[in-house]
Amino acid sequence: MHSLLLTPIRCCGLLWMAMLAMLQAQVRLDMDALGQSLGGWDKKRTKAADYELSGSTYRTYKPEITPTPEGGIFVSVRIDYCRGMFSSNDFATLEMTFDSKGVLTSAQSSIAIQGRKISSDVMRTSMKLSESQGAVGAAVKMGGDLVADLTEKLSRENVVEAGRVTFPSAVRHNFNKVFQAVNYTTPVQAPLLPETLPAAPSAVPNSGEGKK
Repeated sequence: MHSLLLTPIRCCGLLWMAMLAMLQAQVRLDMDALGQSLGGWDKKRTKAADYELSGSTYRTYKPEITPTPEGGIFVSVRIDYCRGMFSSNDFATLEMTFDSKGVLTSAQSSIAIQGRKISSDVMRTSMKLSESQGAVGAAVKMGGDLVADLTEKLSRENVVEAGRVTFPSAVRHNFNKVFQAVNYTTPVQAPLLPETLPAAPSAVPNSGEGKK
């Protein structure tokens, strides 16, 4: 008897937990939107996108996305400078961290050219988690500082090839596209479920009813 009464309550508990999971806030990167903004994931068996910037061809691979313990995401992107059929490509990495509300909190990039690696400083925002109003402006500044740092360090290497000189601009291009593709789903307040009460015992007819 007790097991029969508890079964509906257990079912409601499982349903409630499932609803809570669906109603939680979520930070995600829209991979389809990012691909479209880069020209489409139609290279390397739909794993990369090619595009031109300042007369040079670059290739961006689908980012690797890792959840953070705080509820945000860490995004890592590889970008190639396509130098031609008989030349080895240079590549860059771009790493961006978003907090649990989709606010960009840090970014870093590095460029590898013929075995030489140039890395930017880690750019961080001073915004608090509750401050989201100036998030776009803070991200714009972070992207500008990142590119300026890379450009300054790359200039020390006496790089003259056009596609290499403009590599920081390709990093900035991807920075902007990734930032625009990350979105935050606001949590929805879950409706209250009605209390589940044990079913009332069915009426038992009086065995003496109808007898004279």
